[in-house]
Amino acid sequence: MAVLVVDDDDGLRRALSIMLEGAGWRVISASGGAEAVEAARCNAVECAVLDVMMPGMDGFELCDRLRRLDADMGILMLSAKHDIVDKKQGFRAGADDYLAKPFDEDELILRVGALLRRRSRSAPAPAAGAPSPDEGTAEREGVIRAAGLAIDLDRARVTRSGAPVQLTRKEFDILVLLAQRPGSVFTKSDIVAAVWGDEYQGGAISVPTYIRHLRTKLEDDPARPKVIQTVFGFGYKLGD
Repeated sequence: MAVLVVDDDDGLRRALSIMLEGAGWRVISASGGAEAVEAARCNAVECAVLDVMMPGMDGFELCDRLRRLDADMGILMLSAKHDIVDKKQGFRAGADDYLAKPFDEDELILRVGALLRRRSRSAPAPAAGAPSPDEGTAEREGVIRAAGLAIDLDRARVTRSGAPVQLTRKEFDILVLLAQRPGSVFTKSDIVAAVWGDEYQGGAISVPTYIRHLRTKLEDDPARPKVIQTVFGFGYKLGD
């Protein structure tokens, strides 16, 4: 598996490469945005580690460019900033995860590993007891139809009443999880384990925030959700 490392700081870029190569991954490095885009075009890149503050094309713009090239690429952004606004900008650009400098090497390896596992994971089969394709919930072409949505697993696209819905990678993964078993209740821990990985249990991931963003994009009235419903005291489910 190949990891693209992008940082204009030569020393940090070399250090990141050594850490990731030590974990057994092939590393492609770039010192700037244009070089990184070209590297992603010419190589099979499963994950990218991007510095936020770079001259010319910054990490946010680069993240957006890489996401357009490959919707499934795992993207981890690095920044010395701790400002929540900075993080929000990164997630809006399509980042999957965010790590503030200075960081622990083990934490970097864990986060990159989680993104690579998600990348390599094939689309899961419908759960036992879930409605069959003939019942209109899932189609053999890799499209799940539920709660008025069409979720194309192969193309990572969602449409609602025929209109495209723009979701981040994490939002898409949460929606797929719920849609594979419509009506089943998923706890916050279930969602974190399935989307981020077990190593993130007990962390600072706010599942209600992601649910709120999804409702803003999917519901006619987010204050009265029908697509993603809350089962108080338990968790969330996709509406019947």
